[in-house]
Amino acid sequence: MASLRRLSPRPLQFAGVGGNLMKREGLVSEFPMEDIAVMGVAELLPHLVRIWVRLRQTVTAVMDFRPHVVVTVDAKGFSFRVLRSITDAYRRLGVSRPPLVHYVAPSSWAWKGGENKLKNLADTLDHLLCILPFEAALFKAHGIKATYVGHPVLEDAFTSVATGENPAHCRWWIKGSKSCSRQDFGLQSAGSTVVCVLPGSRAQEVKRMLPLFESALDLLADKVPMLTAIIPTAPSHVITDAVTEAVKSWKTPNILLPYASEKDKYSAFAASDVSLCTSGTAVLQLQMARVPTVVAYRAHPLTEWLIKSRTKLHYISLPNILLDSPVIPEALFADCTPQRLFTLLCQVLEDSEVKEQQAKAAEQVLSMLVPPQQSVLESTGSLCSVENVFDWRPSMAAASTILTLLQIDKT
Repeated sequence: MASLRRLSPRPLQFAGVGGNLMKREGLVSEFPMEDIAVMGVAELLPHLVRIWVRLRQTVTAVMDFRPHVVVTVDAKGFSFRVLRSITDAYRRLGVSRPPLVHYVAPSSWAWKGGENKLKNLADTLDHLLCILPFEAALFKAHGIKATYVGHPVLEDAFTSVATGENPAHCRWWIKGSKSCSRQDFGLQSAGSTVVCVLPGSRAQEVKRMLPLFESALDLLADKVPMLTAIIPTAPSHVITDAVTEAVKSWKTPNILLPYASEKDKYSAFAASDVSLCTSGTAVLQLQMARVPTVVAYRAHPLTEWLIKSRTKLHYISLPNILLDSPVIPEALFADCTPQRLFTLLCQVLEDSEVKEQQAKAAEQVLSMLVPPQQSVLESTGSLCSVENVFDWRPSMAAASTILTLLQIDKT
């Protein structure tokens, strides 16, 4: 949204559904984004009626707003139904619909038979903004217009460096001072062990993962003296309230960072010796801070069975998927137990080679997530100036692709 404002020669007005960061850019959300933040088949069932109501509400809001372009973000189950409903609504009116763009391609490449589901996607949307380097070619091969715009996690690096400095020159490493960060949190610089705990950004993830993390830390506390957990929460009152209530009974001393900003989160990373993280985007953020990490994931038994029976992948975290190597230890499904998490945390804390491998992998993975110059030039045309390094950030590539679809030239 910020990059669209920067590139567009005309004033912009936004309407839709989003979280706190989008609200800061001027969005008045139609309803709380948490209402549709549900992942997993079994997890979805109790919320179907509410999500259906929100879907109809979203489509109605689009038709009332009459936008010049519709951009959906991730959540393909909800988003694609919205886009198809919008197409149907405009067809009934007998008028042309606006361009439909989807940001974050569906991970069809990860599932058995996933590519078979792409046959009708070209009829659902006009352009796909891909965040992984191999996706655009795959979707183009199926007749879907797509552009690789880079991974949005890299935006964190642009906001952490001095103006005009290229984060690539810093190897996409957001460096922080461990001693200063610990001092800010009232922790000892030496002798203590700090674990950054990231239980997830969805309510059902937090509810499922926090008890496992609590028990794992109890085991670790018996071995590691002066153990403290730092827990940044997602900028959501639902998540923050759930985490706040859960950690009240923890034996392990903990520091809660409610509604954590990006600055808060990276300060927590800088203070930490290791992280215990639910699989998700946070894994890449930890790589940007070079925090040794253990990834965990559990879901409803039915969802776990479906994942194991349908996936083509051997790993769940993106760095491991991209490198096709278990660089970051993962404890998944039935293997995700307090004892297993404890064992992996000890391994990462004690083995310097494991830490070094993760640091090397971080630089390799993050460099893969930068849109190549040719891709940026093709998507931006004359909208961006290659002399300005900030024009190369993923949001600029995404925003300029959208504006190009509208045939708006920067003046």
